[in-house]
Amino acid sequence: MATTAGRVEDGIAPDSIRLPGIVLGVGLGGFVDGILLHQLLQWHHMLTGTDHDRIGVKYYSPHTVSGLEMNTVWDGIFHAVCWLAVLLGLAILYSRVAHDRRRVWASRVLWGWVLAGWGMFNLVEGVLDHHILGIHHVRGGPWQLWWDIGFLVLGALLLAGGYLLQRGGRPLDPEAPAASGRAGRPA
Repeated sequence: MATTAGRVEDGIAPDSIRLPGIVLGVGLGGFVDGILLHQLLQWHHMLTGTDHDRIGVKYYSPHTVSGLEMNTVWDGIFHAVCWLAVLLGLAILYSRVAHDRRRVWASRVLWGWVLAGWGMFNLVEGVLDHHILGIHHVRGGPWQLWWDIGFLVLGALLLAGGYLLQRGGRPLDPEAPAASGRAGRPA
C-alpha cells in the first residue's frame, strides 16, 4: 500500500473515517449535553432561555408543570436528533469498513474524529443556541456568560485534542485483512 506524507493512497486513509467519526461525535456529544446538563444537573432545557431569546419563542419556565412539559418535549426532540446522528455515523462507518472492524474501533483515528465531532457540536450548539438565538444557556444566572464561554472553550479543546489524537494514529486500511504482528494493531 503506497503512502504519501503519511496518508494512504490506495487504501482507506484516516480521511475515510473522518465523516462517520465526526457524525458519531456530534451525536454522542449531544447525548452528554442532554443527559448531563438537561437531565442530571437540570441546569437548562432546550427552551429555558426563551424569556431572553432573540427569535420570539414563548417562554416556558422549567419551574412550572406546563413549562417543564414543553421543555421535556423539546429535550426529547433534541435527543431524537442525537440518536439519529449516532445511527447515521454508525451506518456511514459500517459502509466504509469491510474487514476487521475491531481495528477501526480501537484506532486513534476514529476516536480522534469522534472527539473532534463532539467539539464541533459544542462550538456550533454553543454559538447558535447560547449566543445567537439565546434559547438557553449552559447555566442561567449572573455567571451565565462565563458558563457559555467555558462551554465554547471545552468545545475548542475537544476539537483540537481530537484532531491531534487522530493525527497521531497510523493510516489504516479497514478493507485489508489484519496483518500479523505489530503492524496489524491499531495506533
